[in-house]
Amino acid sequence: MPKEVEDAEILSKFQDEKTRNEAFNMLLKKYQQKIYWHIRRMVIDHDDADDLVQDVFVKVWKNLAGFRSDAQLYTWMYRIATNECITFLNKKKQKNNISLDDVVYELADTLADSTYFDGDKAQRKLQEALLTLPEKQKLVFNMKYYEDMKYEEISEVLGTSVGALKASFHLAVKKIEAYLLSKD
Repeated sequence: MPKEVEDAEILSKFQDEKTRNEAFNMLLKKYQQKIYWHIRRMVIDHDDADDLVQDVFVKVWKNLAGFRSDAQLYTWMYRIATNECITFLNKKKQKNNISLDDVVYELADTLADSTYFDGDKAQRKLQEALLTLPEKQKLVFNMKYYEDMKYEEISEVLGTSVGALKASFHLAVKKIEAYLLSKD
């Protein structure tokens, strides 16, 4: 099993015009799946997630040369992906001139009909419960539960204090428990 490429090596190769494409391919290989699933958990639909992943990596390509290593590379990319998701969901809300509740119902229908979703019944219920959460709580829950990120890492991505994130996660868990208990 080949060892994972270090971010520093990717960034170093990206700075050199001759190895820029190779560096970007290394970056894609390392992070594309993680970014896809981060986005997919927010927007639910596979095609929308695919489109957003492309948008994210276009932005990464355009801005990577100016990346300052004051944050970790994946943190920076997660921030871009998170912002793309929020922008997408807000546009969807405005375009369809529908309330957030209606977006939740639409996404739940998409989840139920999705051929890409192969989770069991419990996993589907969890996804439905997540749809009822406010965006920030959903983001925090997904990053903590699915991606096993530390609060400090989530804080860097979302620009929120660790204390506020812990409170958001706790509230999200309580709301999910209440949803799951009400659906038995």
